[in-house]
Formats: sequence, C-alpha cells, structure tokens
Amino acid sequence: MSNLIKEFQSRVKNKKAVIAVVGLGYVGLPLAMEFAKAGFRVWGIEKDRDRLRRLKSGDSYISDVASRDLKKVMLSDNLKASGEFRALRECDVVIICVPTPLRRKYHPNISYVKEAVKGISRNIKKGALVVLESTTYPGTTEEVILPLLEKRNLKHNRDFYLSFSPERIDPGNKSYPLRRIPKIVGGISKEACAMTVAFYKSIIRTVVPVSSARTAEAVKLLENTFRLINIALIDEIAMMAHKMGIDVWEIIRGASTKPFGFMPFYPGPGVGGHCIPLDPHYLEWKAKELNFNTHFIALAGEVNRMMPEFVRMKSWRTLNALGVAPSHARILALGVAYKRDLDDSRESPALVILKMLSEDGASLVYHDSFVQEFTHEGLSMKSVALTEELIDSQDMVLILTDHTDVDYDWVVSHAKSVLDTRNACRGVTNHRERITLL
Repeated sequence: MSNLIKEFQSRVKNKKAVIAVVGLGYVGLPLAMEFAKAGFRVWGIEKDRDRLRRLKSGDSYISDVASRDLKKVMLSDNLKASGEFRALRECDVVIICVPTPLRRKYHPNISYVKEAVKGISRNIKKGALVVLESTTYPGTTEEVILPLLEKRNLKHNRDFYLSFSPERIDPGNKSYPLRRIPKIVGGISKEACAMTVAFYKSIIRTVVPVSSARTAEAVKLLENTFRLINIALIDEIAMMAHKMGIDVWEIIRGASTKPFGFMPFYPGPGVGGHCIPLDPHYLEWKAKELNFNTHFIALAGEVNRMMPEFVRMKSWRTLNALGVAPSHARILALGVAYKRDLDDSRESPALVILKMLSEDGASLVYHDSFVQEFTHEGLSMKSVALTEELIDSQDMVLILTDHTDVDYDWVVSHAKSVLDTRNACRGVTNHRERITLL
C-alpha cells in the first residue's frame, strides 16, 4: 500500500480529510450535510447563484434538509458553499452529484458531468479521491471521466484515484436516511475501491464493494429498471382490470397476502421523478451501442407513458356520467408532485395530464401545498387554497398525488365526483359512490 493511500485513510479516520461535493441538489446537499455533521470539513460547489445565496443564508431548498439544520452546520463552518472550483485545491475527496438528464430520443446527457470534471482536473489536489455518484450508463467513469482527468498530465493511481458509487437517496423516506442505505462502491483500481470504501464507512453503516466501476454503474440501473418494469406490469394490470370491471387495488391486496414469491407494486397516473422514468433508458441506450435490444425496458417505458392518456380517458368517462362535457368541465386537481409529501414535480405525470385536460378545454385549478407553481409545455399554474367553496364549485376532483396533509374524507363529502388515481380514498367510508378508482 502506497504512502499516499495510508495517509488518505489516516486523514479519513481522524476526520482531517477535507471533502468537496460538486452539485448541491437532492443528492449532493443531504450528502454534504451528513459529512459535515460527522465532523468533516466540507466544501459544497454549486453553480446556481440562487441556490448559493440561499445556502449561505441557511435557507434550504431541499425537503429532506431542514433549514434549521443547514443553518447550524453553516454556522459551525463545517460546511461552506462556493461557486468556484478553486476550493478543491485543499480537498482530499471530490464527490460529483450533478444532474444526468436525457436528451431527445432518450439519449444520455452527461454534459454536466463533463463540465464538473473539467473544473476538477484544473484544481485537483495530488492523491485526491474522485467519486462519481450521478446516475449514468455503464462505462462512463472509465471511458469518459478517466480520460478527461488524465488529459491534464495526471495519472490514475499516482496523482488521483477514481470510483463510482451510485446515489440511493429516496426523497421523503424517513425510514431510510442516507446513513442506513447500503453503499455500493466500484473503483477503477483496487486501490481506488479500498479508499472509497474506507471513506464512505465514516458515515454509512454498510459499504458493499463490487469488482469495477462499470459493475457499480450497472447496479444502479438494474435497481431502477426493476422498479420501472414492475410498475409497468401493474399499470397494465390496472388497465386490464378496468376493462374487466375489477378493482385493481383489491387484486393487489389479495396477492399481497402470499408470504413468498410476490412483491406489491401499485398503479398510478404514470411514473415521475428524476430516476425511474429516466435511468433505465441509460441502460437501453448503452445496450443498443452493443447491438443488443432491451425489449423489456422499452416495453415498460411504453406502457408507463400510456398512463396519462388512460387517466384522461377515465376523466372523460367520469364527467360524462355526470352529464358534463370535458370541454366544459371544471376540474380541481389535488397534487402535482411526482411523489407523496415532496416538493418535486420533475417528470411528474400530473403535469402531462393537466396539459392534456387543458387542451380538451377543461377549466383547471390545482392544490398542492408542496408545489406552489409550475410551468409545463406552455401551461403555467399556481396552487390555490383548498376550501369547501372551491370543491363545491368543481365538477370533478382529480387526485394525482396522495399528499398526507389532505383530508380526503372531507374532500369526498363536498365533491360531486372524485377520480382517485392513487387510492388515496381507501379509508373513506361515506359517499363511496362518488369515488372512481384508477
């Protein structure tokens, strides 16, 4: 073991290592907070000026990070925020947590990663460990990041060490905070892997090394592809159950009584967020490069993209049963976030559905205490207060996100009709005849 690695491990153990987190979004900020609270000095690198301003004033823009906690850590000087890569010159570890969206036709866009690596390469400390956490296709760390770092006369295993460790943060999940989620680690070399394992063990209970960065990249994509395919299966069952006049929620409840061989997934208006709708397409794209077609992934994506149209059709039927034409309907949507009790509307199917109903001529309003406003493909809306008068004035209440701060019993008692795409009204016993389930 080289002296550089021994010194690194010693600095981590004694919490003398200085850490940089590049990109302070839903992944980066909670990660930076964990290291700072553990006693490490952390630099957060963030290019967004508004985010930077809010960070420096202790104002959190991430639901999983309380402003009081952020302010406390910022005041302790364990966490500092900067828009400049120069801060990396004193850092022993650099973690990349920047977005990896998809381009048109579901092609990977790793431009944010490349830009971050360029900034890192100009300011990296000798012997530093660089870890990519951003979700990407297998081979990115070795085929893209490694050459970019070595372009500036740096040599891996001599001047720096490189690994991939996929983020597994589940926003809003209080049962599994970051430190309790096992961490997968794959290094470009055995030395890099050993350093990364030692590093993450300082804040995470279980760290699981795999044989390569490429394997670690594929692990993340398998996790989310598994969810995408099973959600697609249950969405298809939901559409089939509608045709058969069967309650899909009752089917799932019944199947869930089997103690083995079944795992419940639930239908909804579509999939949203920054992971499930996007990540499997990285795997699909990489497979096509190798002349291999991933039929299940493509089909799952196709089925899930059908769900907003299915909700639109059920909206029409619900309104027609009231004698109201969709083009003259007044509709109140409850929730536009992609997930319960989150302020995140990225890739939310609710936005697609509201756009469709808007094009049908419906008069729309929405309430979401977590998402105060949104713009989607020319449709801009702001959340309204949820009042008895508002519900009374609408032809239909469309539940698109099942936030727990809504009293659904009260909503149903005042609504003419309710289309519930999330089974949010499962506990409502009165006026069940007003409720249509997905």
